[in-house]
Amino acid sequence: MRGGGGAGQGADDGEFLAGYDPRDFPAIAVTVDIVVLTLREGVLHLLLVERGGRPFHGAWALPGGFVRAGRESLDAAAARELAEETGLDAADLDRVHLEQLGSYGEPGRDPRMPVVTVAYLAFAPDLPEARGGGDASAAAWVPVSALDLGARRTTAADAVEPQATEPDAARMRPPEQGPGHGIDGGGSVPRPAAAEAPPTPLPLAFDHARIVTDGLDRARAKIEYTPLATAFLGAEFTIVELRGVYESIWGSPLHAGNFHRKVLSVPGFVESTGATAARGGARGGPRARLYRAGDARLLHPALLRPDREDDVR
Repeated sequence: MRGGGGAGQGADDGEFLAGYDPRDFPAIAVTVDIVVLTLREGVLHLLLVERGGRPFHGAWALPGGFVRAGRESLDAAAARELAEETGLDAADLDRVHLEQLGSYGEPGRDPRMPVVTVAYLAFAPDLPEARGGGDASAAAWVPVSALDLGARRTTAADAVEPQATEPDAARMRPPEQGPGHGIDGGGSVPRPAAAEAPPTPLPLAFDHARIVTDGLDRARAKIEYTPLATAFLGAEFTIVELRGVYESIWGSPLHAGNFHRKVLSVPGFVESTGATAARGGARGGPRARLYRAGDARLLHPALLRPDREDDVR
Protein backbone atom coordinates (compact mmCIF):
# COMPACT_ATOMS: atom_id res chain seq x y z
CA MET A 1 0.00 0.00 0.00
CA ARG A 2 1.32 3.39 -0.97
CA GLY A 3 1.87 5.77 1.93
CA GLY A 4 0.13 9.13 2.27
CA GLY A 5 3.26 11.28 2.01
CA GLY A 6 2.72 14.64 0.32
CA ALA A 7 5.77 14.44 -1.97
CA GLY A 8 4.82 11.06 -3.39
CA GLN A 9 1.22 12.11 -3.84
CA GLY A 10 2.33 15.29 -5.63
CA ALA A 11 4.50 13.30 -8.03
CA ASP A 12 1.63 10.95 -8.77
CA ASP A 13 -0.71 13.89 -9.41
CA GLY A 14 1.81 15.50 -11.75
CA GLU A 15 2.14 12.32 -13.79
CA PHE A 16 -1.63 11.92 -13.90
CA LEU A 17 -2.27 15.54 -14.94
CA ALA A 18 0.41 15.40 -17.63
CA GLY A 19 -1.59 12.75 -19.44
CA TYR A 20 -5.03 14.09 -18.59
CA ASP A 21 -7.11 15.34 -21.53
CA PRO A 22 -10.30 17.21 -20.55
CA ARG A 23 -11.56 16.67 -24.11
CA ASP A 24 -12.29 13.09 -23.09
CA PHE A 25 -15.44 14.49 -21.47
CA PRO A 26 -18.36 16.35 -23.06
CA ALA A 27 -18.02 20.13 -22.98
CA ILE A 28 -20.32 21.98 -20.59
CA ALA A 29 -20.55 25.68 -19.80
CA VAL A 30 -21.54 27.47 -16.58
CA THR A 31 -23.49 30.70 -16.47
CA VAL A 32 -25.05 32.88 -13.79
CA ASP A 33 -28.52 34.41 -14.01
CA ILE A 34 -29.85 36.92 -11.51
CA VAL A 35 -33.39 37.55 -10.29
CA VAL A 36 -33.06 41.22 -9.30
CA LEU A 37 -36.03 42.64 -7.40
CA THR A 38 -36.71 46.16 -6.18
CA LEU A 39 -39.67 48.36 -5.31
CA ARG A 40 -40.42 51.26 -7.65
CA GLU A 41 -43.22 53.56 -6.48
CA GLY A 42 -44.43 50.80 -4.19
CA VAL A 43 -44.65 48.16 -6.94
CA LEU A 44 -42.42 45.06 -7.08
CA HIS A 45 -40.24 45.18 -10.21
CA LEU A 46 -37.89 42.69 -11.86
CA LEU A 47 -34.82 43.58 -13.92
CA LEU A 48 -34.91 42.17 -17.46
CA VAL A 49 -32.62 42.54 -20.45
CA GLU A 50 -33.44 42.35 -24.13
CA ARG A 51 -31.06 39.95 -25.82
CA GLY A 52 -29.02 41.60 -28.56
CA GLY A 53 -27.54 38.41 -30.01
CA ARG A 54 -28.60 34.87 -30.74
CA PRO A 55 -30.08 32.64 -29.51
CA PHE A 56 -33.39 34.27 -28.64
CA HIS A 57 -32.47 37.55 -30.32
CA GLY A 58 -34.93 40.22 -29.22
CA ALA A 59 -36.38 38.12 -26.40
CA TRP A 60 -36.46 39.28 -22.79
CA ALA A 61 -34.41 37.39 -20.24
CA LEU A 62 -32.78 37.63 -16.83
CA PRO A 63 -29.47 39.48 -16.64
CA GLY A 64 -26.57 37.08 -16.58
CA GLY A 65 -23.78 35.57 -18.62
CA PHE A 66 -21.01 33.02 -18.83
CA VAL A 67 -18.67 32.58 -15.91
CA ARG A 68 -15.10 33.51 -16.82
CA ALA A 69 -13.71 30.07 -16.15
CA GLY A 70 -10.54 30.05 -14.07
CA ARG A 71 -10.71 33.81 -13.51
CA GLU A 72 -13.69 34.38 -11.22
CA SER A 73 -15.91 32.61 -8.74
CA LEU A 74 -19.66 32.18 -9.16
CA ASP A 75 -20.32 34.98 -6.66
CA ALA A 76 -17.88 37.28 -8.46
CA ALA A 77 -19.55 36.54 -11.81
CA ALA A 78 -22.97 37.35 -10.37
CA ALA A 79 -21.71 40.62 -8.87
CA ARG A 80 -20.07 41.57 -12.18
CA GLU A 81 -23.22 40.92 -14.19
CA LEU A 82 -25.33 42.82 -11.65
CA ALA A 83 -22.99 45.82 -11.85
CA GLU A 84 -23.06 45.80 -15.66
CA GLU A 85 -26.87 45.84 -15.82
CA THR A 86 -27.55 48.32 -13.01
CA GLY A 87 -24.55 50.65 -13.10
CA LEU A 88 -23.80 50.00 -9.42
CA ASP A 89 -20.16 50.36 -8.44
CA ALA A 90 -18.34 48.16 -5.93
CA ALA A 91 -19.33 50.36 -2.98
CA ASP A 92 -23.00 50.36 -3.98
CA LEU A 93 -23.01 46.58 -4.36
CA ASP A 94 -22.39 46.29 -0.62
CA ARG A 95 -25.96 47.38 0.04
CA VAL A 96 -27.43 44.71 -2.27
CA HIS A 97 -28.56 41.45 -0.76
CA LEU A 98 -27.23 38.72 -3.08
CA GLU A 99 -27.66 35.00 -2.46
CA GLN A 100 -27.60 31.81 -4.47
CA LEU A 101 -31.07 30.68 -5.50
CA GLY A 102 -30.42 27.33 -7.18
CA SER A 103 -28.86 25.55 -10.15
CA TYR A 104 -30.60 24.63 -13.40
CA GLY A 105 -29.22 22.10 -15.84
CA GLU A 106 -32.09 20.50 -17.72
CA PRO A 107 -30.80 19.09 -21.04
CA GLY A 108 -31.74 21.37 -23.92
CA ARG A 109 -32.33 24.46 -21.78
CA ASP A 110 -29.79 26.26 -23.99
CA PRO A 111 -29.69 25.37 -27.72
CA ARG A 112 -25.97 26.18 -28.08
CA MET A 113 -24.52 23.48 -25.86
CA PRO A 114 -25.06 21.89 -22.45
CA VAL A 115 -25.21 24.84 -20.05
CA VAL A 116 -25.74 24.77 -16.30
CA THR A 117 -26.77 28.07 -14.80
CA VAL A 118 -26.42 29.04 -11.16
CA ALA A 119 -29.19 31.48 -10.36
CA TYR A 120 -28.97 34.25 -7.79
CA LEU A 121 -31.56 36.34 -6.00
CA ALA A 122 -30.77 40.02 -5.41
CA PHE A 123 -32.70 42.94 -3.97
CA ALA A 124 -32.03 46.41 -2.67
CA PRO A 125 -33.75 49.80 -2.39
CA ASP A 126 -33.46 52.62 -4.90
CA LEU A 127 -31.67 50.68 -7.62
CA PRO A 128 -30.77 52.94 -10.56
CA GLU A 129 -32.27 52.93 -14.02
CA ALA A 130 -31.48 49.77 -15.94
CA ARG A 131 -28.95 49.73 -18.75
CA GLY A 132 -27.99 47.04 -21.25
CA GLY A 133 -24.62 45.39 -20.79
CA GLY A 134 -22.84 42.36 -22.22
CA ASP A 135 -24.93 40.93 -25.06
CA ALA A 136 -28.04 42.87 -24.04
CA SER A 137 -29.29 45.58 -26.37
CA ALA A 138 -31.55 47.10 -23.70
CA ALA A 139 -32.66 46.63 -20.11
CA ALA A 140 -35.79 47.50 -18.16
CA TRP A 141 -37.42 47.35 -14.77
CA VAL A 142 -40.65 45.40 -15.34
CA PRO A 143 -43.55 45.05 -12.88
CA VAL A 144 -43.76 41.42 -11.78
CA SER A 145 -47.48 41.56 -12.57
CA ALA A 146 -46.62 42.11 -16.27
CA LEU A 147 -44.76 38.80 -16.59
CA ASP A 148 -46.11 35.63 -18.14
CA LEU A 149 -44.70 33.12 -15.67
CA GLY A 150 -47.16 30.41 -16.67
CA ALA A 151 -46.12 30.30 -20.30
CA ARG A 152 -44.31 27.32 -21.77
CA ARG A 153 -40.54 27.41 -21.71
CA THR A 154 -39.03 28.88 -24.89
CA THR A 155 -37.55 26.03 -26.91
CA ALA A 156 -34.50 25.60 -29.09
CA ALA A 157 -36.74 25.79 -32.15
CA ASP A 158 -37.90 29.23 -31.08
CA ALA A 159 -34.26 30.27 -30.77
CA VAL A 160 -33.42 29.09 -34.28
CA GLU A 161 -36.44 30.78 -35.84
CA PRO A 162 -37.05 33.86 -33.63
CA GLN A 163 -40.27 35.19 -35.20
CA ALA A 164 -38.50 36.57 -38.23
CA THR A 165 -41.76 37.70 -39.82
CA GLU A 166 -42.90 39.76 -36.86
CA PRO A 167 -42.31 43.51 -37.29
CA ASP A 168 -39.84 44.91 -34.80
CA ALA A 169 -42.32 47.55 -33.71
CA ALA A 170 -44.80 44.83 -32.73
CA ARG A 171 -42.44 42.98 -30.42
CA MET A 172 -43.54 43.24 -26.80
CA ARG A 173 -41.37 45.59 -24.75
CA PRO A 174 -41.36 46.47 -21.07
CA PRO A 175 -41.51 50.09 -19.93
CA GLU A 176 -38.59 52.20 -18.65
CA GLN A 177 -36.22 50.72 -21.21
CA GLY A 178 -32.70 52.09 -21.34
CA PRO A 179 -30.14 52.09 -24.16
CA GLY A 180 -27.52 49.37 -24.08
CA HIS A 181 -24.16 48.41 -25.48
CA GLY A 182 -22.54 45.05 -26.18
CA ILE A 183 -19.41 44.69 -24.04
CA ASP A 184 -18.32 41.10 -24.45
CA GLY A 185 -21.28 39.28 -25.97
CA GLY A 186 -20.97 40.59 -29.51
CA GLY A 187 -23.72 41.09 -32.04
CA SER A 188 -25.82 43.43 -29.95
CA VAL A 189 -27.49 46.32 -31.71
CA PRO A 190 -28.93 49.08 -29.49
CA ARG A 191 -32.51 49.98 -30.28
CA PRO A 192 -34.62 52.94 -29.18
CA ALA A 193 -36.68 52.71 -26.04
CA ALA A 194 -40.39 52.01 -26.03
CA ALA A 195 -42.58 54.29 -23.96
CA GLU A 196 -45.51 51.97 -23.16
CA ALA A 197 -45.89 48.78 -21.19
CA PRO A 198 -46.53 45.55 -23.06
CA PRO A 199 -50.24 45.04 -23.89
CA THR A 200 -50.05 41.33 -22.96
CA PRO A 201 -48.07 39.36 -20.37
CA LEU A 202 -44.39 39.22 -21.23
CA PRO A 203 -42.86 35.77 -21.86
CA LEU A 204 -39.22 35.08 -21.05
CA ALA A 205 -36.44 33.27 -22.93
CA PHE A 206 -34.78 29.99 -21.93
CA ASP A 207 -36.22 28.57 -18.69
CA HIS A 208 -36.15 31.98 -17.02
CA ALA A 209 -39.87 31.92 -16.17
CA ARG A 210 -39.17 28.96 -13.90
CA ILE A 211 -36.17 30.70 -12.34
CA VAL A 212 -38.17 33.88 -11.71
CA THR A 213 -40.97 31.86 -10.13
CA ASP A 214 -38.47 30.16 -7.84
CA GLY A 215 -36.94 33.54 -6.96
CA LEU A 216 -40.30 35.05 -6.08
CA ASP A 217 -41.18 32.02 -3.96
CA ARG A 218 -37.85 32.35 -2.14
CA ALA A 219 -38.38 36.08 -1.49
CA ARG A 220 -41.94 35.54 -0.24
CA ALA A 221 -40.80 32.83 2.12
CA LYS A 222 -37.66 34.53 3.43
CA ILE A 223 -39.44 37.68 4.56
CA GLU A 224 -41.63 35.49 6.72
CA TYR A 225 -38.81 34.27 8.94
CA THR A 226 -35.92 36.69 8.30
CA PRO A 227 -35.70 40.51 8.44
CA LEU A 228 -34.74 40.74 4.75
CA ALA A 229 -37.80 42.86 3.98
CA THR A 230 -35.80 45.76 5.39
CA ALA A 231 -33.27 45.25 2.54
CA PHE A 232 -35.88 46.78 0.19
CA LEU A 233 -35.88 50.01 2.22
CA GLY A 234 -33.43 52.76 3.03
CA ALA A 235 -31.48 53.06 6.26
CA GLU A 236 -34.51 54.62 7.99
CA PHE A 237 -38.14 53.76 7.33
CA THR A 238 -41.62 53.81 8.83
CA ILE A 239 -43.71 50.78 9.73
CA VAL A 240 -46.10 51.83 6.95
CA GLU A 241 -43.25 51.60 4.44
CA LEU A 242 -42.23 48.21 5.80
CA ARG A 243 -45.81 47.01 5.49
CA GLY A 244 -45.76 48.16 1.88
CA VAL A 245 -42.82 45.82 1.21
CA TYR A 246 -44.73 42.85 2.57
CA GLU A 247 -47.88 43.76 0.67
CA SER A 248 -45.98 44.16 -2.60
CA ILE A 249 -44.07 40.88 -2.32
CA TRP A 250 -46.94 38.82 -0.94
CA GLY A 251 -49.52 40.49 -3.19
CA SER A 252 -51.99 40.81 -0.31
CA PRO A 253 -53.21 43.73 1.81
CA LEU A 254 -52.36 43.51 5.51
CA HIS A 255 -54.23 44.86 8.51
CA ALA A 256 -52.29 47.97 9.54
CA GLY A 257 -52.77 47.63 13.28
CA ASN A 258 -52.04 43.91 13.44
CA PHE A 259 -48.92 44.30 11.29
CA HIS A 260 -47.61 47.16 13.44
CA ARG A 261 -48.13 45.13 16.60
CA LYS A 262 -46.48 42.01 15.20
CA VAL A 263 -43.41 43.85 13.90
CA LEU A 264 -42.73 45.56 17.22
CA SER A 265 -43.26 42.29 19.11
CA VAL A 266 -40.45 40.46 17.27
CA PRO A 267 -37.16 40.96 19.16
CA GLY A 268 -34.45 42.58 17.06
CA PHE A 269 -36.56 43.00 13.92
CA VAL A 270 -36.53 46.81 13.95
CA GLU A 271 -35.34 49.45 16.39
CA SER A 272 -36.48 53.01 16.82
CA THR A 273 -34.21 55.83 15.65
CA GLY A 274 -35.89 58.28 18.03
CA ALA A 275 -36.82 60.48 15.06
CA THR A 276 -40.01 60.98 13.09
CA ALA A 277 -40.82 61.36 9.41
CA ALA A 278 -40.49 64.81 7.91
CA ARG A 279 -44.20 64.97 7.10
CA GLY A 280 -47.38 63.60 8.63
CA GLY A 281 -49.72 61.17 6.95
CA ALA A 282 -52.10 62.03 4.13
CA ARG A 283 -54.92 62.46 6.63
CA GLY A 284 -52.90 64.57 9.00
CA GLY A 285 -52.13 63.52 12.54
CA PRO A 286 -48.75 62.99 14.18
CA ARG A 287 -45.70 62.19 12.09
CA ALA A 288 -44.75 58.52 11.90
CA ARG A 289 -41.81 57.23 13.88
CA LEU A 290 -38.69 56.16 12.02
CA TYR A 291 -37.04 52.79 12.47
CA ARG A 292 -33.91 51.02 11.29
CA ALA A 293 -33.15 47.33 10.82
CA GLY A 294 -32.34 45.56 14.07
CA ASP A 295 -29.74 42.89 14.75
CA ALA A 296 -32.01 39.85 14.43
CA ARG A 297 -31.07 37.20 11.87
CA LEU A 298 -34.28 35.23 12.25
CA LEU A 299 -37.78 36.42 13.15
CA HIS A 300 -39.33 34.68 16.10
CA PRO A 301 -42.24 34.54 15.96
CA ALA A 302 -42.34 34.58 12.16
CA LEU A 303 -44.63 36.86 10.17
CA LEU A 304 -46.66 34.34 8.19
CA ARG A 305 -48.39 35.13 4.93
CA PRO A 306 -52.14 35.82 5.03
CA ASP A 307 -52.93 32.52 3.31
CA ARG A 308 -50.97 30.72 6.01
CA GLU A 309 -52.21 32.57 9.08
CA ASP A 310 -55.42 34.53 8.92
CA ASP A 311 -54.64 36.81 11.85
CA VAL A 312 -51.78 38.47 9.92
CA ARG A 313 -54.46 40.35 8.00
